[in-house]
Amino acid sequence: MAKPPGEDGKGVVDGSEEQEDKTGVLSKLSHEQLGEILVREKVVSPDKMDQARREVEKRGGRLAGVLAQLGLVEENKLVNFMSRQYGVPSLALKETDIDPEVINLIPRDVCERHILVPVNRHGSTLIVAMSDPSNIYAIDDVKFLTGYNVEVVVASEQDIKKAINTYYESKEFSSMLSEFEDTELELLGDEESVDIDELERSTEEAPVVRLVNLILLDAIKRQASDIHIEPYEREFRVRYRIDGVLYEMMNPPVKLKNAITSRIKIMSELDIAERRLPQDGRIQLRLGRQKQVDFRVSVLPTLHGEKIVLRILDKSALSLNMVDLGFEEQTLSIFKEAIHQPYGMVLVTGPTGSGKTTTLYSALMELNQVSENVATAEDPVEITMEGINQVAINDNIGMNFAAALRSFLRQDPDIIMVGEIRDFETAEIAVKAALTGHLVLSTIHTNDAPSTVNRLLNMGVEPFLVTASLNAIVAQRLARRVCGECAEPTEVSEESLLEAGMPEDDVGKAMPMRGAGCGTCNDTGYKGRVALYEVLEMTDHIKECILQGYSAVELKREAIQGGMRTLRQAGLKKLAEGRITLEEVIRVSRSD
Repeated sequence: MAKPPGEDGKGVVDGSEEQEDKTGVLSKLSHEQLGEILVREKVVSPDKMDQARREVEKRGGRLAGVLAQLGLVEENKLVNFMSRQYGVPSLALKETDIDPEVINLIPRDVCERHILVPVNRHGSTLIVAMSDPSNIYAIDDVKFLTGYNVEVVVASEQDIKKAINTYYESKEFSSMLSEFEDTELELLGDEESVDIDELERSTEEAPVVRLVNLILLDAIKRQASDIHIEPYEREFRVRYRIDGVLYEMMNPPVKLKNAITSRIKIMSELDIAERRLPQDGRIQLRLGRQKQVDFRVSVLPTLHGEKIVLRILDKSALSLNMVDLGFEEQTLSIFKEAIHQPYGMVLVTGPTGSGKTTTLYSALMELNQVSENVATAEDPVEITMEGINQVAINDNIGMNFAAALRSFLRQDPDIIMVGEIRDFETAEIAVKAALTGHLVLSTIHTNDAPSTVNRLLNMGVEPFLVTASLNAIVAQRLARRVCGECAEPTEVSEESLLEAGMPEDDVGKAMPMRGAGCGTCNDTGYKGRVALYEVLEMTDHIKECILQGYSAVELKREAIQGGMRTLRQAGLKKLAEGRITLEEVIRVSRSD
């Protein structure tokens, strides 16, 4: 049974402040001693240790954690060393389920301050996982707060931080929802009968504000791309899209739907009184000193209330490195050659949410030089980039892609990026710009690279203009990566690989992997996504085929014979490398 704090509460506050000061001194001594021991035992080289110490001086933190974060020593190796050095057992937190009652014994701020987490309880003894078993002040702090004897096990700093996020977030959600009594649910028969003034007051109530903030922060931490807040007749649910798949996360009481919706509309600077028409807005959040996250908000009136979808634009989580995106050596070489031409057009194609805009941004990052005048027309501008003139499309006032393109051509541009070619007018201006000495980058909606040619022809662009203006066409899809934390070899039959299209010579060399499921990937086996690319280079032979009126199927056959790797082949290569599963290859690519 936990001991209660003193009635005046002063003992707890004063004690924690004093310990916090002492812990800082102890940490400094521990850095020096631990560093010497690690070098002496040849766990880390002196050069790597110096690098880690410089990093600790620059941004703070604990030496062991910095060593692991920089990849200077394997976490398992470091944990085993700490276990031997201090004579305490080690624990794999990823494979440990912690009882919520045990989590309740220590506040989150204490766990984060000392990098520890309670894992079990036996009688009057509490077992605590720590990254630094020598921190006696942390042990004393836990003893004082809980009244239990403390037994220490050692675990990696990263695993402890993940466990804190996992267990305390679920606890916070449960605690938040328990504040709302669900026994008096009222379903409104007439939406217009809601008092707007009363609704506005309810959105400022602390529990509603905290719940909305918690939803937004939780989605960021889980690296979700979208939040769906959906009202139904007898249910109100919140779903996150993580790695392209929607997961149900929570079900707030139905009576809160108007308050939550209005709170988000107020944050987006939308009209809370207008509930019959769709509305679009934007929320900007700053986390810490540097991290900024933007939310693109869409409100849609439905039968049982307003559905809200928030697109999360987290700049810090975005990688614009072409190799990291998924480009292979061959396709990357063709793509780079196409975008470094002095003029012409490069088109990126694929369905909504396949990462087309990110690919274009990565190209702009490479092309963005002081000597180049770069202009973009986007709907909307998702990422602001220094040195690039970005224009937001607004159809309501006639500022569409075609109008923006015409204006760009009077601005002495070198490189133009058009968010999407949707109609003949935009296609015609883009082609003319490409033929008059400008490099044009854009997206278009087709199934694969060869069918893009037919799409342009169907829009009304002449075949000779298509062949004269196009440098390359890139088709892409996003496939879920196998989680690196729980990846393990898996058996895939040769028949399945051959049926999927893998060459017989490559079947024996393939090393398929599958995620077993862990806390990092929410037991899905997938974490993050990687792009599959199909790049059609506009060679003389392909241009001749277009002029002769080849169909999309015939163009694809000729391109493959010329060395083009299809989306399916790109997926099978990543399957052989153990980066994605066969199910993902089949899901995101068509059989050729």
